[in-house]
Amino acid sequence: MPKVALYNVSGSQVGEIELNDAVFGIEPNVHVLHEAVVMQQASLRQGNHKVKGRSEVRGGGRKPWKQKGTGRARQGSIRAPQWKGGGVVFGPTPRSYAYKLPKKVRRLAIKSALSSKVVDNEIIVLDQLTLSAPKTKEFAAILNNLKVDRKALVVAPSYDENVALSARNIPGVKFVAADGINVLDVLTYDKLIITKEAVQKVEEVLA
Repeated sequence: MPKVALYNVSGSQVGEIELNDAVFGIEPNVHVLHEAVVMQQASLRQGNHKVKGRSEVRGGGRKPWKQKGTGRARQGSIRAPQWKGGGVVFGPTPRSYAYKLPKKVRRLAIKSALSSKVVDNEIIVLDQLTLSAPKTKEFAAILNNLKVDRKALVVAPSYDENVALSARNIPGVKFVAADGINVLDVLTYDKLIITKEAVQKVEEVLA
């Protein structure tokens, strides 16, 4: 089982913690990680692009000229696609780009993401993380104590409003509860700061 240092909010090492091999010690599957990231990014697309078809553009209610006898091609509406100002053929319309990967693939992806953080030594485990009130300055001091000067994902066992409000004003820092941890966030942020209790919760779900 991989062992990592256990820190307190002052940045001092207070011990070690053994991580579950099945969650934090697997060989990262790069292909599955890519599939999971593409799936999440597709789900984030708004899909609200829209153009007007021939039934939606303004005008064109009257037939431009009679069907026969003019020598010109027959036309039914000046808002047909071949006319200037006409509707668009097969243009984009609002849609959802979301799709799902099989459950086992999603689980393998998050395990691979977490294991990659252990391999790259980019995981910091805290004994606990609590704040008495929303204080951005206090949270910034904790990051400074932990020598975190890059983008960081902070994971707690459950939603903590004081921590969430303290972290949200710091550029490059995101706070999530353990049940909201996902592949895209883990890979996007350079450092993974997770509490000991959150580690246990993640292991209970994924092991």
